[in-house]
Amino acid sequence: MMKLLIVDDEPIEREGMQAILQKAFPELSIYQARNGEVAIELADTIQPDLVLMDIKMPGMTGLEALEKIQDKHSTIKFVMVTAFDMFDYARQALKLGVKDYLLKPSRASEIVATVGRVLEECRLERIAEATSQMQHEKWQKALTLVETDIVTQLLFDHVHEVHIDMLVEMLDIRSTHEKFVVVVLLPEGAEHYYVRIKEKVREAGNAWVGALYGRQLPIIVFRDPEKSFRSQAMTLAKAILSLAKEQMSLDWFIGIGQVCEPLDEIRQSYQEALIATMDTTLAVKSRFYADAPVLSLETDNQVIKQQQKDFFDQIRLGDWVSIRSGILDLIQQHENEGNSLIYTQQRMLELLWIANRVMDEMGMEANAPFFSFQAQDYRQLRTETLLLLERMNAAYEAHYERVEADKIHQIKQFISEHSHKDISLNILAQKVDLSPIYISKMFKEKLGINYIDFLTECRIEKAKKLLNDSERSLKEITFEVGYHEPNYFSKVFKKMCGVSPKEYRKTLMSKKVEV
Repeated sequence: MMKLLIVDDEPIEREGMQAILQKAFPELSIYQARNGEVAIELADTIQPDLVLMDIKMPGMTGLEALEKIQDKHSTIKFVMVTAFDMFDYARQALKLGVKDYLLKPSRASEIVATVGRVLEECRLERIAEATSQMQHEKWQKALTLVETDIVTQLLFDHVHEVHIDMLVEMLDIRSTHEKFVVVVLLPEGAEHYYVRIKEKVREAGNAWVGALYGRQLPIIVFRDPEKSFRSQAMTLAKAILSLAKEQMSLDWFIGIGQVCEPLDEIRQSYQEALIATMDTTLAVKSRFYADAPVLSLETDNQVIKQQQKDFFDQIRLGDWVSIRSGILDLIQQHENEGNSLIYTQQRMLELLWIANRVMDEMGMEANAPFFSFQAQDYRQLRTETLLLLERMNAAYEAHYERVEADKIHQIKQFISEHSHKDISLNILAQKVDLSPIYISKMFKEKLGINYIDFLTECRIEKAKKLLNDSERSLKEITFEVGYHEPNYFSKVFKKMCGVSPKEYRKTLMSKKVEV
C-alpha cells in the first residue's frame, strides 16, 4: 500500500488536499504534518512513498525539511506546494530533485493528475525493485551452481578457456590468488552435513565448495595473506571437524594439499590432498600432504608429482594399458636405483590408492587396494601389484558395461530441452543416475567437448533465433535463454559468434531490409 504525507501549516489546506486525494486514490494511506519538524519525525516512522511539502512555513521551511528527510531517506519522492509569488523557491526545489510542484490554489484535477503521475512512478519502481530482487536471488542460486561446477571442472576435467575465465569472473575472485585444496572424507550416513560444512567454510574464509562425490567433498581454499598456510588450513579443518563431534563419529578425515598459484595447477593440490587422506586411522583427523611419509626421499618429489598426475589422468580416461605399463616401468626404475623394497611397495600402494579414489568419484565400486603381505623381492611385488590392478580394471569394465548405451542421448536431449534453466553436473547426474565425473568423461569420449560447451551452444543457438525478433530486448533474451546477467551473456555470445548480440541483430535487420 502506497503512503503519502501532506505537510502544511494551514489545517484547512491539509484537510482539503487529503479529501481530494483520498477520493481519487482510495487505497492510498494519507498522513498529515503541521510543520517541517513533525514531517521529519513522521518520515522516520512511516517512511512515505511521496511527500506533498508546502515550501513556505513558519520556522523550518519546506526546502530545509526536504533536505533533512532526503539525507536519511533517499527514495522518498517530493511534490512541492507553493503560491504564485514563491516561484523562485519552486525552481530551487526542482534542482533538489523534487518530482513536481503545485501552485496554490490548484484545481482538484491538477492535484490528482500531478500526484497520480508520481505515484505511478513509485509503483513502477516498486515492481522494478521486486523484479531486481527476484533476479538477484536467481543470480545467487546460479552462482551456487557455478561454484560447484567450477570446482568439478577444475579438479576433474579440462574446461574451455572461455568458460573458466568467465566463471571465475562471475564468482568475483581473482584467479591469481594462492590457493590449496582440502578434501573432506565423510563416513556413511553423514551426507546430510553437506550444507553445514558449507556454512563452516563460509565462516572460515574465501573458498569454493565442490559437490559431494560419494564420501568425498573437495574444497578450493584461497589463501588469507594475514595468516600462515598451516594456521588457515587448521582453522578450517577444526571448524569442519567440530561437526564430527556432533555426530560423535571418529570416521571423518581431512586431507590438505600444498599451496599453488595458477588455476591449472590446482589438480596437483587436489591429488596431494587425496594422498594426505590415505591413512584415516590416525588419531589426529587431519593431515597435510607435506607430512605424509611418502615424501621421505626428497630427491624424487618432482618425479613423484608428475607420476601421480599422469596416473590420475590415465585412470579417468580408462587407459589401463598405459597404467599397467607405467606401473611396471616405475617398479623397474626403483629397482634399478636401488631403492628399498618397502619404500617401492609404499609408492605402488599410494598410486593404487589414488586409482581407487578416482574410481569412487566416478561412481564405481571397487575394493580398497591393499597388499596382503610385505613383498620379499621385486618379482613378487610386480606380481601382487598387477593382481590388484587387474581387479580394479575388472571393476571399471563391469561398471562401464552396465551403463546404458543411450545415456549420452538422454543427457543431450535433456540439456537441449532445458537449456534455459540452471543445469549443473549434479542435476544431470540425478537425471540419468550417473556420477557427475562419469558424465563429464562420457561427454568428452562421445562428443569431444565439455558438457558446458554443449549447454552454451544450445543457449547461443536459441539466442540467435530470438535476436531475429526486434521486439525482444537483449535483457529479455538474456533471461529467456538461461543467463542471469546481460553482460555475461554478451561476452559468451561474442566469444562464440565473433560479434556482440547487438551487432548480430543489426546484421539480421540489414538482411531483412535488403530482401
